[in-house]
Amino acid sequence: MALHPHETGDRSTEPLHLRPQLDRAGETGEVPRFRLASRGMPPATAYQVVHDELLLDGSARLNLATFVTTYMDREGEMLMAECAAKNMIDKDEYPQTAEIEKRCVNMLADLWHASSDERATGCSTTGSSEACMLGGLALARRWRHRRQAAGLPADRPNLVMGANVQVCWEKFCRYWDVEPRLVPVGPGATCLTPDAAAAHCDDSTVGVVAVLGSTYDGAYEPVAAIAGALDALAAGGGPDVPLHVDGASGGFVAPFLDPDLEWDFRLPRVQSINASGHKFGLVYPGVGWVVWRDAAALPEELVFTVDYLGGAMPTFALNFSRPGAQVVAQYYNFLRLGHEGYRRVQQECRDTAAWLADRIEGLGPFALVSRGDGIPALAFRIAAPEPGFTVYDVSDGLRAHGWLVPAYAMPPGLDDMAVLRVVVRNGFSRDLAGKLLDSLGTVVDKLRGGSQSQPDGRSGFHH
Repeated sequence: MALHPHETGDRSTEPLHLRPQLDRAGETGEVPRFRLASRGMPPATAYQVVHDELLLDGSARLNLATFVTTYMDREGEMLMAECAAKNMIDKDEYPQTAEIEKRCVNMLADLWHASSDERATGCSTTGSSEACMLGGLALARRWRHRRQAAGLPADRPNLVMGANVQVCWEKFCRYWDVEPRLVPVGPGATCLTPDAAAAHCDDSTVGVVAVLGSTYDGAYEPVAAIAGALDALAAGGGPDVPLHVDGASGGFVAPFLDPDLEWDFRLPRVQSINASGHKFGLVYPGVGWVVWRDAAALPEELVFTVDYLGGAMPTFALNFSRPGAQVVAQYYNFLRLGHEGYRRVQQECRDTAAWLADRIEGLGPFALVSRGDGIPALAFRIAAPEPGFTVYDVSDGLRAHGWLVPAYAMPPGLDDMAVLRVVVRNGFSRDLAGKLLDSLGTVVDKLRGGSQSQPDGRSGFHH
């Protein structure tokens, strides 16, 4: 979460003004902005104050920057409201919520081709970031065990990943003193390649992270080929390095749209997989999932045991209390959609992304970096010769039409290229895509007329 400073001085006494209709008789129409008022106000008044402030937020449905779900049907929302007060950690008090979590883990293990002989295990999390942290912790602890058993130093672990990884992996490395080996991308590849992954591994490598759906351009990294390169490295006398798949988005797309693509537990090298239920799992934030292929992939000392209905339940998490609503909503979606329903939703998103990519390419000033044929997200840049405006100008222009389309520099190795990215999610229909295209055409026409707005030095956005 963002860090916020404590406001002091004149700023700390700044009032929040109320509309005249909301004033109580005999009182001034303002409340403190940065401290508690001495008295409260009626629920309807407090609701209207907060409601009015939130009008300044952008429309979530028109936010094409986020991968996070912004549409659920009414029944799913009702279930979430009914379960908002249920605490996921209280397994004894809410046994059926715990049972539903178990069912979801089993459904995902099956979806990701876990072997019945290996007894996969997994859990829900607050999102893919926590799931990545748990996956990384298991890799680091297993590496430490191997080093200590061999009588070798275990104080300088490293994790190999492409420079295009989501920032949560860099956080993991910083928080747990693991060296991040960020493999640069380049003009020939926007993500991690098999040869580069193997070349960056050594005896201190706890694992390699392969991303199934890069936040920069939506591309799948070649998980099977990376696993093959690590197999060859081990067979040639090099280190035997495990593989974790960050399927934050792709873990809920590839099983339905790319069933023949081997990226999951079909590959023996893959030890763990995470995915985000609140992205293409189609649940409001926040819920994530992580599954390990077998008990050996999750060191026992990381698991805590809680009392549960007179017995014991193993748990693994970085947090404690959190609502059960999102886990219940995930199960609702699994029941509501089934395999075919998820396939139809994701196929519609991919088809819309492809349709939009073709038409953006046809506008003239843009060149596609990706077409949405991985996860349904497309990235595009200004084509040469440059028409006199930047992707940041285009982003600003679209914001005036209500659209939130991020502009950002690509990762190190390609950071001289700035792109725009559109994430096509459930609820972003072909009709809305057409309206976005109309707005984009209007913005381009205006910018070609010389109305440039982007100052130099604009900070980027990448996830």
